[in-house]
This record gives sequence, structure tokens and C-alpha cells, in this order.
Amino acid sequence: MQSQLPLYPPEASNFAPPVDGLMIFITSVCVFFAAAITFAIIYFFFKYHRKTPDAVGVPIHGDSRLEAAWIIVPLILAMVMFSWGAVIYVDYRHTPSDTLDIYVVGKQWMWKIQQPNGLKEINELHVPVGRNIRLTLASEDVIHDFFVPAFRVKMDVIPGNNHYNTMWFRPTKAGRYHFFCSQYCGTNHALMSGWVIVMEPTEYAAWLSGSGAGEGNPVAVGEKLFAEKACATCHVANGTGRAPSLNGLFDAKVLLADGTSVTADEAYIRESILQPNAKIVAGYQPLMPTFQGQLTEEQIIALTAYIKSLQSQPVPAKGSGVAPGGGAETNPATEKR
Repeated sequence: MQSQLPLYPPEASNFAPPVDGLMIFITSVCVFFAAAITFAIIYFFFKYHRKTPDAVGVPIHGDSRLEAAWIIVPLILAMVMFSWGAVIYVDYRHTPSDTLDIYVVGKQWMWKIQQPNGLKEINELHVPVGRNIRLTLASEDVIHDFFVPAFRVKMDVIPGNNHYNTMWFRPTKAGRYHFFCSQYCGTNHALMSGWVIVMEPTEYAAWLSGSGAGEGNPVAVGEKLFAEKACATCHVANGTGRAPSLNGLFDAKVLLADGTSVTADEAYIRESILQPNAKIVAGYQPLMPTFQGQLTEEQIIALTAYIKSLQSQPVPAKGSGVAPGGGAETNPATEKR
């Protein structure tokens, strides 16, 4: 005998209980008022229908208390829904600092996933239970959407020179959970799905250390690309080159030529590689060529990982940024030639 489908997918992340609680509250309010209004319509229909053909209704002048009630009560309920949802949304958009960072690339019609040590997966995502996970999402072609119903999380995956979206969650139950592309993306959109495999921490560590992880280490791959593209000829470590040093760049504030500043996150590095003249670093000339069409998403991810690994080195005085064209003329992430 087949088991019945559950009303909800399983609650398998930190976001599932609050999201379900909010949805149950909103649904309950809607059902209550729908039932109350339906009952009132039926009751008044029989109570106040015209008894004789010449009957004339009694003039009604309204009741200010009733008018106030149907303004105040819906307002209170709407504000409760809004506030509750805002708390969940703010938590969802503020990523903790202790996350396990994983890259996800959408492509017609598959999901390519890269673990922190470079281990790659197709349409599967292995994560440890009880650990905060941050996904950095990019698309190689059209708009996709990464959706895990059991976690109650989803995020658009948008193509573009400087577009990374991120999402985070904390799995709370070990198991296999389906994920989907929930944005129509072409002929085989319905087949663009996979599984999140939530494992115990020791099992995940054993799986992660399995064969195939070493050669794809993103930092090592990024360092090799950095050398191959001659990025070091301009991005000199001591800051004396024609482009800013990348040491200590990631997550630092970068002063731009127009007087504004920007945080050097993954999106900034990506933009600096593909659209180097978008943001010019103060004190440098826009010399860097674009690498649009010359690098794959995996190579950009590797270069980003390498730049992030340079955190331990001192930041030079002259510049502290990947000059997105901003004077960077050869940076793995800001330029490669």
C-alpha cells in the first residue's frame, strides 16, 4: 500500500519551522475570514430577505465602531504577517560568519557544484548536518532558481558580469532532499533537479576526503591560472606594480577613483575579471583588458579562491583592491591576459 504524500515537505533546515509557522498563521487567518464571511452572507440572506413584494427596507446609517473594526483588525493582522515575514527574511539575508562555502553554477540543464576543497558534483550537493552552509550561485546562460523545498529556501541564479547571488541554511536532519530549478529556463527545465545529501559530520568529512578532491583544489587551480594569465606582472604582491596588490583584498574596502568605496566580495572580483572598467581603483589607470568569454565559471571561482587565500599577507599602502579595470591590468580576478 502506497504511503500518502505529506501536506508539507519534511522540515529539514533551520528556516523550515518559522516559514511553516508563518504560512499556517496566514492560511488560518484567511480560512477564518472566508468561513466567517460565507456564514454571514448565508445568514443575512435568509434573515433579511424581503418577505412581501411591497416590503421596504429600513434605512441604515452605518456604525462608526464597525467601520473602525474592519480597518484596525485587518491592519493589525497584516502588520503581524509583515513583521513575522520580515524577521525570517532578515535572518535569511544575513549570512553567519562561520559558514561552509560552496559554489553552485546553473547551466542548461544541470547544476554544477564545487565543494571547498575543489571536489565537484553534478546535480548532487553533499553537506554536513548542523553546519551553516552558504551557497554562492552563478549562471552560465539564462536565469535559473535553486529551490530546496525541505529547507524552505530558494534563490535566483542570474547570469551577468558581476552577478553572484548567495543563500544560506543549516540542515537539521540527515537524509536526501530534492532540489529543483523553479524558474523556467528552457526545454528541459523540468529535468533540472537533483539531491541534497545531508550527512553526519564524520561521514561528510570522510566523503570529502575521498578520491578526486586533491587535483581540483580551487586555490591551487587559481594560483596556476594566475601565473598562466600573467596576472602577477601587474598585480605585484608588494604593491609596486601597475595594478593593485591582491594581498588582503578579499572583504576589504576598496577606494575607487570616483571617491566611492566598495567591498571586495565575490561579485566585485567577478566583475573585475569580466568588466574591468566598471570600477576603477583610486591611484591606478584603466589598463586591464576584459576576460569576458575567456574564462569558465569554474576558472573564475578558482581565481576567487586564490585571491581569498592571500588574506594572511600584508596589504600594501598604494592600493588594496582588484582593480576592476580600475587600474588593474592583469589580475587573475581582475585581469588575466
